[in-house]
This record gives sequence, C-alpha cells and structure tokens, in this order.
Amino acid sequence: MGGGHGGSTTYKGLTLHHPKRWHVVTGKGLCAVMWFWVLYRAKQDGPVVLGWRHPWEGHDGHSHGHGDKH
Repeated sequence: MGGGHGGSTTYKGLTLHHPKRWHVVTGKGLCAVMWFWVLYRAKQDGPVVLGWRHPWEGHDGHSHGHGDKH
C-alpha cells in the first residue's frame, strides 16, 4: 500500500518508511506554532492559572464608558 519509493527501516519485523521532506518541514513548523501559542497563553494567563491573581483584577483602566454606575 505504501509503495516502494523512498527508504525504509525494518526493526523486529516492523517496517517504518521515512517521511517525505515536506512532512518533516510542515511538522516542525506546526510544532513551532503550537509552542509559541502555548508560551503566549502562559504569559497572558499564567498568574490566573497558578492562582497568583484573580481573573477580574487588572481591568481598572478599561471602563468602556460605563462610568461609576456599576
């Protein structure tokens, strides 16, 4: 089914085919995007997740025109 193109490695009866270059490059690129996203979210939400501050703290300057009625 996989065809005979490209190299492969057989170990204890299991044949593993080597991935194509675009698979390797795409996988590494998506892995980098994932880790950048995880680290960005950790920077943004880390103190809340770790319990160092409450989610509603730090929004004092963003009243959005509500005034003091709330």
